Amino acid sequence: MNLSEISIKNPVFAWMLMIGLMVFGVLGCHGMGVGMMPDVDFPVLNVSVIWEGAAPEVMETDVVDIIEDSVMGIEGLRDISSSSSEGKANIKLEFDLDRDIDFALQDVQSKISEARRRLPTDMDPPIIQKFNPEDQPIMFLAVTSRLPLKELMDYVDRNIKDRFKTVPGVGEIFLGGFLERNLRVWIDTKKLLAYQLTVEDVINAIQKEHIEIPAGKLETQEKESSVRAMGEARSVEEFEKIVINHRDGKPTYRPIKLSEVARVEDGLADLRRMSRAMGEPAVGLGIRKQRGANTVAVAEGVKKRMEEVQRELPPEFSIAINFDSSKFISDSVHELFLTLILSAVLTSLVCWLFLGSWSSNLNILLAIPTSILGTFIAMKFAGFTMNIFTLLGLSLAIGIVVDDAIMVLENIVRHREMGENKVDAAIKGSREITFAALAATLAIAAIFIPVIYMKGIIGKFFLQFAITITAAVFLSLLEALTLAPMRCSQLLEVGERKTRFGRAFENGMVQMKELYSKGLVFTLKHRWKVLLLAFVFCIVSYMITAPLLRKEFVPTQDQSIFMAGLETPIGSSVYFTSERFKAVEEFALKHPCVKRYFCIIGIRMGGIEGEVNAGMLFVTLKDPKDRPYDPKLKRRPTQQDVIDQFRTGINKIPDVKAVMQDLSTRGFSATRGYPIEFSIRGPDWDKLVEYAQTIQDKMKKSPYFQDIDSDYRSGLTEVRIHPDRNMAFDHAASVETIALP
Repeated sequence: MNLSEISIKNPVFAWMLMIGLMVFGVLGCHGMGVGMMPDVDFPVLNVSVIWEGAAPEVMETDVVDIIEDSVMGIEGLRDISSSSSEGKANIKLEFDLDRDIDFALQDVQSKISEARRRLPTDMDPPIIQKFNPEDQPIMFLAVTSRLPLKELMDYVDRNIKDRFKTVPGVGEIFLGGFLERNLRVWIDTKKLLAYQLTVEDVINAIQKEHIEIPAGKLETQEKESSVRAMGEARSVEEFEKIVINHRDGKPTYRPIKLSEVARVEDGLADLRRMSRAMGEPAVGLGIRKQRGANTVAVAEGVKKRMEEVQRELPPEFSIAINFDSSKFISDSVHELFLTLILSAVLTSLVCWLFLGSWSSNLNILLAIPTSILGTFIAMKFAGFTMNIFTLLGLSLAIGIVVDDAIMVLENIVRHREMGENKVDAAIKGSREITFAALAATLAIAAIFIPVIYMKGIIGKFFLQFAITITAAVFLSLLEALTLAPMRCSQLLEVGERKTRFGRAFENGMVQMKELYSKGLVFTLKHRWKVLLLAFVFCIVSYMITAPLLRKEFVPTQDQSIFMAGLETPIGSSVYFTSERFKAVEEFALKHPCVKRYFCIIGIRMGGIEGEVNAGMLFVTLKDPKDRPYDPKLKRRPTQQDVIDQFRTGINKIPDVKAVMQDLSTRGFSATRGYPIEFSIRGPDWDKLVEYAQTIQDKMKKSPYFQDIDSDYRSGLTEVRIHPDRNMAFDHAASVETIALP
């Protein structure tokens, strides 16, 4: 007794199996995460190091070289590359694909901890991060206000940021263009001279007096109390009362208050970054979701929380969405389900045309959701998310899962037309076709199973695609050998076509059958000629079409969002950069296809902060159907058209260089996210710079390249102080004291 007979003779079991696959498939679908990309950790670690004020050369010799030497012997390390800038350095460590990146992270942490004593003591602790496309922000909000920056920063930090951290699925909130609140001490050098004090004396006094530390315990016979020294100033007035009681390490014998030599201001950190939204000062809130969380659900939760916050905002503040990647994902999922419904309807209509029975339609209509929903169970247990790869697998599977069911159904219909009853026709028809259905399924699975073992980072992405479609194919075989025969044994009806359309279609099929028979006889008589003609046709077709087909790794998609990296000349101040950005913003505001924009000054493409001559522009476009007609293009502009217009328009603005990035192509790179990136290496730094510039010049002349950029920057001006050691000795001043900012 085979599977088909078991199902036919136990219909309740078969019906419950089908219902169970559907119900648990729906539950699995609702419980799955939704995202743009699979949750794949790249075999790459990034070590970020900050040493405020250090020159790039100093970062290279005193920090980067030490860290590179310490991690050089880690197992599975393939490549090390680094970039150094003023006060910052990034070291990228690439490992073998079969190396567990979590264990590699632990090894790197351990090695850097061992080397910590060789690193500068005043350097910030190194930050080690994994790279995963899932860690990209899913949304950017912007809080704007016409009030002073201090009030905007304070309100966002105290009242808004934490409100979004509690949204289910939110993993991290980071602020763009945010300035920390701090006390600024403006020292009067003339008063310092009058009191014979130095800046170092003031700094030492603040460090020793503005402090709150535990001071032990107070014990008596009856009770015990903890003691705490409450030395930390709670207000500007208290801070001004800090006493400078040492001069050059010796007591002053007269209390000198801080207010006597300096002015204390409750202000913000140094203005090294700015952000604006639609021309108004703003603070951006970047939303990162937790790994495996449903992107669409998290975005909806953030939007609901934003509506609550908006109702409570003072009239001087406003909040809006500047960037939302969940919309494209939501549209993709909606498109999948629409495709499922349309495919089921069209497939059933085709079956009705050829088999002439509405019961056949019902059989096929039930076969598609059974296989597809059952696939969601396998995806759920495998820990997959609904992303472009699993959705691609499901979309392809829709046309495949009905093949086995149609094959079994057609053979059972043939037995019914021969006069057999439903049960006998179902048993005999399914038994005869079992091997053919199994062979067809294995032939299809043999195409996709090797994809599971594909090597490289691409193999990690296509793993979910291959397993999804393979699971759907095998479930379709199970459905065809168990559920389809059972349904035929109970529901299948056959008979002569009675409608005029049905009889006309049947006559047409008979004529087509006769024509096919004649063609088959002709080809069998001239088989070698037919094979030779087919072979020549394939070769000629390939030779003609292959050169005309364009090749790319990831096709661009119109997601109505893109990003631009902007730069002003090296050495530009943050104020000059801000003025140049205003010209760019004016261009964006005038563009008819722009819905909103958000810009950040003080951050370079790739997330490198602190460079005040660089910034990023996030542009959200109107939906394709809402974009105005362009008379030059004679159609509505696509996203790529708008990107080209921005590239041309912004690069015409004086002292501004723009590099555009289509966010639909990111996610397959562990670097800056461009389609093509490569590094030039060699022992001679001057030669590297020369060769890099030569390559860029040649690429700019080629019509095949655009947005050509390099991470090498030169020309930053600096003021070098060469101390006179004799005079420094006469004034008892060390080089460290001279170098104090």
